[in-house]
Amino acid sequence: MSGAVGVDEYARLDVDRRTRTGVPEVVFGTGKPPEQTLRLLAELRAHDRTGPALATRCPEAVLDAAAEAFPGEVVSVDRTAATVTVGEPPPPTGQALVLTAGTTDLPVARECLVTLTALGVGAEVVADVGVAGLHRLLAKLDDVRAADCLVVVAGMDGALPSVVAGLVAAPVVGVPTSVGYGVAAGGVAAAATMLSSCSPGLAVVNIDNGFGAAVHVAKILKVACRG
Repeated sequence: MSGAVGVDEYARLDVDRRTRTGVPEVVFGTGKPPEQTLRLLAELRAHDRTGPALATRCPEAVLDAAAEAFPGEVVSVDRTAATVTVGEPPPPTGQALVLTAGTTDLPVARECLVTLTALGVGAEVVADVGVAGLHRLLAKLDDVRAADCLVVVAGMDGALPSVVAGLVAAPVVGVPTSVGYGVAAGGVAAAATMLSSCSPGLAVVNIDNGFGAAVHVAKILKVACRG
C-alpha cells in the first residue's frame, strides 16, 4: 500500500491513516528532539489538509516554538495537555463530556479534550467531581446525562467511572491516571478498579491514555451519527 512518507532517516509517516481508519497519524512528542516533532507536524499538515495535525506529550521547547514554526496557520498550544494542533478543527459531530475525579487529573483530561476537538467531536471538561464529594457529580447530573458519550478520568482508587456508568445510558470510557501514592502503584490500582467494575458497559483504556480514550469516543460518535 502507498501512503508512507519518509522523513530523513527517522520516520515514515502514515499519511493515509485518516482515510483508512478515520483517525490521522499523531506525533508523540516524548523522547523526540523538538525539531523532529515540529518537522513531523509540518509533514503531516502538508500531506493531509482535511483536518488538523496533532502532536501530544510535547516538551516545553515544542510548545514554545510552535506558533512561530507555522506562520499563516491556526496553531493551538495547550500547555496543560502538552499538545500542539496545527490547522482549524473540523465542525463538531456529537457531544462528549470529559469528567475528572480531581484537579490533578486535568493534564490527561485536557489531552483527551484536545484530541476530541481535533477529530471533530464537540467536547467539554467538567473537573473535580470525584467520589470523595459525590454531591459535586450529582450537581452536574443533567449535563452528564445529556452527553452522547463520556470519558471519566480518575486516579487514586479509580472509582468514579463505575459510579458514572451506573447513572447514564451513554457509553462510558474510563481512563486510569497515575495520580496517587503507595498502593496506587502509578495508576495500576485505578486501572484494576475500573477493569473490575460491576457497572456493565464500562470500557477502559491504558493508564494516562487520554488520547486513546478520545479516539475510541470519536469512532463511536462518528459511526452513531452516520445513521
